Amino acid sequence: MSKILSAEEALHRAAALCSTAERCSYDLREKLANWGISHTDTEKIIRRLSDEKFLDDNRFCTAFARDKFRFSGWGRVKIAYALRQKRLPDSSIDEALSSIDEDTYRETLQRLLRDKERTLKDEDNYTRYAKLFRFATSRGFEPVSYTHLRAHETRSNL
Repeated sequence: MSKILSAEEALHRAAALCSTAERCSYDLREKLANWGISHTDTEKIIRRLSDEKFLDDNRFCTAFARDKFRFSGWGRVKIAYALRQKRLPDSSIDEALSSIDEDTYRETLQRLLRDKERTLKDEDNYTRYAKLFRFATSRGFEPVSYTHLRAHETRSNL
């Protein structure tokens, strides 16, 4: 059986956790609940970590959006969905999504579609387009973005 943590020990462990990587308040609440910390103590710990700048949901949203876009190739829809699952404020999510550069966003989408198109074996243009559409949607890109993009791009240019 594991040892029950006091509120002070939980605060120190949570501060250490937050100092190694960006965390959001939702994830930290879950972690503290798993450690057996009461709701009252959890809120005190969250407030103190926020005051001491160990924890910042806006900073987390921006870092999460930037990393998921840059390293995982996620689109805005998928990023927003993941952030909403963490029960973060819409204003923070909107701010994080707006920090993604539009030109880089389109270049990333073009690169992903170009790479995916190379792997497709279908000769029928409709089938190829449908597969590319589903692929981009699964990556979280808005339908308007790549529909508009495909309408103005030639196949060799994509």
